[in-house]
Formats: sequence, structure tokens, C-alpha cells
Amino acid sequence: MFNLASEETYQDGQIIIDEGGAGDWLYVILSGRVEISKTVEGKEYIMTLLQPDDVFGELGFLGGIKRTATARAIGETTVGGIDRELLDREFNKLSSDFRTILIGVAQRFKKTIDQTREFSSRKEIRVQRTLSLRYKDKKSFVKARTENVSSGGLFIRTENPLKHGEQFLLKLQLPGLSDPMKIKCEVASTRKQAEKTDGPPYGMGVKFIQMTKKDNQTLRQYLNP
Repeated sequence: MFNLASEETYQDGQIIIDEGGAGDWLYVILSGRVEISKTVEGKEYIMTLLQPDDVFGELGFLGGIKRTATARAIGETTVGGIDRELLDREFNKLSSDFRTILIGVAQRFKKTIDQTREFSSRKEIRVQRTLSLRYKDKKSFVKARTENVSSGGLFIRTENPLKHGEQFLLKLQLPGLSDPMKIKCEVASTRKQAEKTDGPPYGMGVKFIQMTKKDNQTLRQYLNP
């Protein structure tokens, strides 16, 4: 069914693809089974169990992104590495528009996985609060407002969200406080205005990565009076 460049046999429990690792090879299962899992907050969750003739590793090939999950052999398992030269030739035969669509789908799927991981690992329940704030981008402080907030993070309504993973300084103003709290944050998810349909508002979800103990206590008291 596929032109194979190599065949490898793995024993029970051996890792074929490691989550977070580099690589753009596609594999097909020739015999045995492969377990696909993902780690969230230090816990491993099984996503699916693949059978002979199933293909895995396609996101790395299409999107050029790091491995989004771990692939582990269940029992003695033989996989074939699909011939990359042939795949590249076949892929390049597609129109540039169709190639762009496929790459976009892969990257969007990766983004969805990351967002699902962030939501599933969130321990704090966010409550609806509209607060004024300012955050520092590369040029200056930008005025904005929240959509919701917890003691661990918040959602900023903005038409120009920062990049995923970018760290920045946030000045959050709580009612009754004379000075804003200064919190170091990291962008956990983004949603641009062009992507908005009937779903959540555009902006960025951020997590707090550094704040004083006093500010943390003050924020908790505000959220849970």
C-alpha cells in the first residue's frame, strides 16, 4: 500500500515517537499496535490505540511542527517509515493553494490540541469580571479590559493579541486599590478578530507566572468575597 524506506520493530512499551520531539517522518503499522498518549500536568492520558495499516506522524510532515503526542508500542510492533522522497514529490504535485490548506489544517489542529491542554489543566474557575488593565508589548503599555479572571490567569479582550508563549508585564487594576497589581504573564491562547465567528470573543488568554504573595491573596479575596 505504501512505499517504505525502512522497517523497525519495537518491543512492548518502547517509544516510537516522543511528545515534544522533532521529526517529520510518517509511519504505518505493519504488525502489532501503537498507543497514542499525551501528558497533561505530569499525568499521561491515552488518546487512542492504533491498529495495523494505521498511519501516524502526519502532523510533523504536514505542519513541520514538534510531535504533539507520544507513540508507544503495545506488544511486539513493527512499523514502516514511509518513503519521504516519494511523499514530497506527491505533495508537491498538489496545487499551492491546496498545500497551503493542508498545512493550515495541521497547524490549526496543533493549536487546538494546545488550547485543549491548557483548558484541561486549568485548576482555577474563571469568573466573569470586567476590569481595566494595561499590558506591555514591544513598544509601550496598551490599555485593555478583561472578559474573565481567576487567581491563575485571565482573558484580555484585544484586537491585537500577542503571540502564543510570549511573556509580558501586566498592570491589573482592582476596585478599591490605589495602585495596580504588577503581574508577569504568559500568553496561553489567542483568538484574532479575523477568526471570530459565533464563538468566544477575540483576544488572548494569559496565565500568571509571577506575582507577589500579597497580590495573589488580594486577588483571591476579590474573586471570593
